[in-house]
Amino acid sequence: MKKLILLCVFGLSTLFTFSQGENSTHCYKRDFKGSPTAKSNTLSVTQIAESEKYNVHFYALDVAMNNLVTDIAGTVEIHATANTILDSALFELFQTLVITQIRVDGTPVIFSRNISAVKCPVNAVAGQSFILSIDYNGTPPTSVTNPLGGAGMSNDNSPSWGNQVTWSLSQPFSAYEWWPCKQSLTDKADSCSVKITVPTACKAGSNGLLENVVDLGNGTSRYEWKHRNLIDYYLISVAVAQYVEYNVFANPVGSSGPVLIQNYIYDNPATLPNFQAEIDETADFIELFATLVGPYPFDNEKYGHCMAPISGGMEHQTMTTQGFFEKSLTAHELGHMWFGDHVTCASWADIWVNEGFASYLDYLMIENLYPAEKVQYMLDVHTNVMSALGGSVWVLDSLNETRIFSGRLTYDKGSSIIHTMRFMLNNDVQFFQALRNYQTTFADSVAKGLDVKAALETVSGIDFTNMFNEWYFGEGYPTYSTRRNAVGNDLNFEITHTASKPSVTPTFTNPLEVKFSRTSQADTTIRFDIAGNTNQYFIPNIGGVTNVVAIDPNNWVINKVGTNITDVNFLNDLNEFSLNEFITIFPNPTVGTVQINLPNEMKNCSLKITDLNGKILKKSIVSNFEKISLEEYLAGTYLFVFEVNNSIIKIEKVQKN
Repeated sequence: MKKLILLCVFGLSTLFTFSQGENSTHCYKRDFKGSPTAKSNTLSVTQIAESEKYNVHFYALDVAMNNLVTDIAGTVEIHATANTILDSALFELFQTLVITQIRVDGTPVIFSRNISAVKCPVNAVAGQSFILSIDYNGTPPTSVTNPLGGAGMSNDNSPSWGNQVTWSLSQPFSAYEWWPCKQSLTDKADSCSVKITVPTACKAGSNGLLENVVDLGNGTSRYEWKHRNLIDYYLISVAVAQYVEYNVFANPVGSSGPVLIQNYIYDNPATLPNFQAEIDETADFIELFATLVGPYPFDNEKYGHCMAPISGGMEHQTMTTQGFFEKSLTAHELGHMWFGDHVTCASWADIWVNEGFASYLDYLMIENLYPAEKVQYMLDVHTNVMSALGGSVWVLDSLNETRIFSGRLTYDKGSSIIHTMRFMLNNDVQFFQALRNYQTTFADSVAKGLDVKAALETVSGIDFTNMFNEWYFGEGYPTYSTRRNAVGNDLNFEITHTASKPSVTPTFTNPLEVKFSRTSQADTTIRFDIAGNTNQYFIPNIGGVTNVVAIDPNNWVINKVGTNITDVNFLNDLNEFSLNEFITIFPNPTVGTVQINLPNEMKNCSLKITDLNGKILKKSIVSNFEKISLEEYLAGTYLFVFEVNNSIIKIEKVQKN
């Protein structure tokens, strides 16, 4: 669809802006040590429905482990409340792990097992609480079942540092492989307790605060951790090795005091010195993110790291498991404390609200603390997204782990479209306020991708429907081409684009910046609204355009560039909107009300009133001699944007005193 738009050139506009002149492996790239396969939740739909008949409030794990094998033994308590009348409760535990006894409120019961589904009798009415106590032992499976290699519980030797480690990694479906639990994203436990008995030479890390280390006197010690925040099943973790502890503190805004950053580092004399500077930067990252997206969610406890021989990291709540320390990896995993842990995806189809945002917080760290690297960073991200033609950020097959954790789609395209949304708002105050509001609205809960859309729309007043249809649910990316003809100081200009996956998403309607070179004047960047695959513009008095220097010069949009040509035969109908000269607004400045005078020939003229940040304050159809009241608005400058047949014909600044 062609759209002919006349752009009136001056310093401020809601529709365009001028600017004069001028790693290491990331966890979210997920380098697989094995070959992950599509793996579904082991429960049937009927069994899942049965497990949702109760809500979990508290998990208590008391297990014995060591750093040489994955063998585990102990007791797990599930404290829950019935949602309806119950005669039984169902949970999951891997079929090869042996259950020696189950007690319901302290009384042993006879239970049944159907592969991984375990069912025991529970007599409870709606609202009644009960406790399941499960004694179990065995060796967790060692087959590759999660994206970082290994299974729910793994044991390996660090090839770089020589340390032997046993650690858990439960995302997305592997918690049941090492402890009895309910694997439901929407049922966060109110808190958890994790006690780990290990050889005295080892330390054991987990969630929350280390409340006690008990010397059991038989060559073992018990590490007692307590986490007093809501937590999803896959974020509960254990890691056992011969560690040394290294602690630093952060002072983020919004926290009542310093936040402990507790690090369990391999007990190798070379390891800590090698990573110490990188670990210390974690404090800077916490302080930055708290400023941008809200207070650190777990400041009543800590943040921290446990090292394990994985090729990236896993955002275990308050104590990330990490293979090494590098700024992007550390920032990404820390970013999950806000996006993924504090607010968690409501389904694995919505994994973007975890991984896309954690990836973008990594970019924000680069932008703010390493600004010289930000351009190449985003270029590399976009290049990876465009290494294939299609694929959506939203996950259709939410039981396919490889697709859930696609580095190209979930992480890179996911973070890129957040960057584009920021560009569409064209207002960082509103953008970061929307993220803070989202953190507040969905605190300690779960959210979907469309909840992010609502948060952005509420703050900005911008409709993000097309954006989400094209970039979140849609597939592919645009390739932009331009055609131009300069006539004196005026410019006839055309932007066209083709789509890489036109059968799914033929058109992208996000704004686009184009940078022009001009004779005897500095380069100028103009922001264009895009309504279709072909858009034409007339720009008066731009001043001798000689070339298109760059399309999307600031790299806001995933795109490729086609052709940029001069066509002396390309002319818009320059006289079509000559009547715009006769549109007048008075008095200007005004203390309250203005009158609009239109030519008699002008019909169906629409008016948008915006602030200088582009926020639309009012929309209406206007007629000649119409009076518009600005009394409800604060003193300041406002933009009156006049359109006929969806084409902009005049933009006028109005001063309210």
